[in-house]
Amino acid sequence: MLRKLLSIAAASLMATAASVTPALAADGYTLPGKPSIAMLYYGPKNDGGWTQAFEEARVKIEKELGLKINFVENITEDASVIKPAAERFISRGANIVIGTAFGHSDAFKDLAAKYPKVAFLNASGTTNGPNLESFYGRTYESQYLCGMAAGAVSKSGKLGFVAANPFGVVNWTINAFALGAQKMNPNATVNVIYTGTWNDPVKERAAASALIDQGADVIGQHVDSPTPQIVAQERGVYGTGHHRDLRQFAPKATLCSSVWVWDKFLVTELKKIIAGGWKPEPYGAFIPLKDGGTDIAGFGPAVPADKAKLILAERDALLKGKQIYAGPLADRDGKQRVAAGQVLSDGDLWKMDWFVKGVVTQK
Repeated sequence: MLRKLLSIAAASLMATAASVTPALAADGYTLPGKPSIAMLYYGPKNDGGWTQAFEEARVKIEKELGLKINFVENITEDASVIKPAAERFISRGANIVIGTAFGHSDAFKDLAAKYPKVAFLNASGTTNGPNLESFYGRTYESQYLCGMAAGAVSKSGKLGFVAANPFGVVNWTINAFALGAQKMNPNATVNVIYTGTWNDPVKERAAASALIDQGADVIGQHVDSPTPQIVAQERGVYGTGHHRDLRQFAPKATLCSSVWVWDKFLVTELKKIIAGGWKPEPYGAFIPLKDGGTDIAGFGPAVPADKAKLILAERDALLKGKQIYAGPLADRDGKQRVAAGQVLSDGDLWKMDWFVKGVVTQK
């Protein structure tokens, strides 16, 4: 997904949020009438990745809440597109509007101020307020589990990773993937190629092919298309997916996938809004595995049952509060990044620009 200027915003998200967050009403936000929900999809609902995950969540939310949710596709990161789309729904009675892109952030901030009786939610956003909450999942948790699957299956210990951009939200998945792999094989390494874009199957194919040519026998990814998994299957190696269960595209190759489970979070949050007295998180909701940010889907047939059991045990530990970025933890140059007994702060996660031992980055 194209999230313009993410490198700037992600690096200072926690601090920035404080400067754009109005004081929350003491009694919270309450809908003025019966709930009417609309969603603005960044891309087409069948894109195979980011947007399709929201479409699949919408169907589940409708069933859980017993409410119809209207939606519109291809609402790009342009205020001249976002605002009219949202206002059309509002004019028809929508009082809960859900965005699905980083680039919806500023437009949603303006809309929330203009329509104080409407509740706004926005995925991957950076703006918040009395009737606006941005939300994102702690993807490093599910990518850690996928890394475990990769480390368990790899025969060479050489893993590859196709990444979009060298931003904190991508770097934390790479590091977690490596730490998961090294839990299964302490000598595992991860070679990374950045494509410079969220969705470019041509570049993703070239990157995956290059990593396999360099000896990688498992390919991880944080890009929007399933291309790295498709290439892995074509080349007779394995991979781990991102956004959705990519066994749909590469059933023989995909060991597991880091998947969005937005319905789990949104059902809970929408119930809070509908109940009245909703108090948005002042800096946005940064959702752990236990609350429905991401999870894993799998396993592929290549993951041995005993290894799958170990991975699920780690998943259970994460659900109970285990921290992946807990100290002592050093980067690949030996510099201490997290002291013993400490946990990496959310602010440091968002601006992560360093890598753990065993990660080799290249453009």
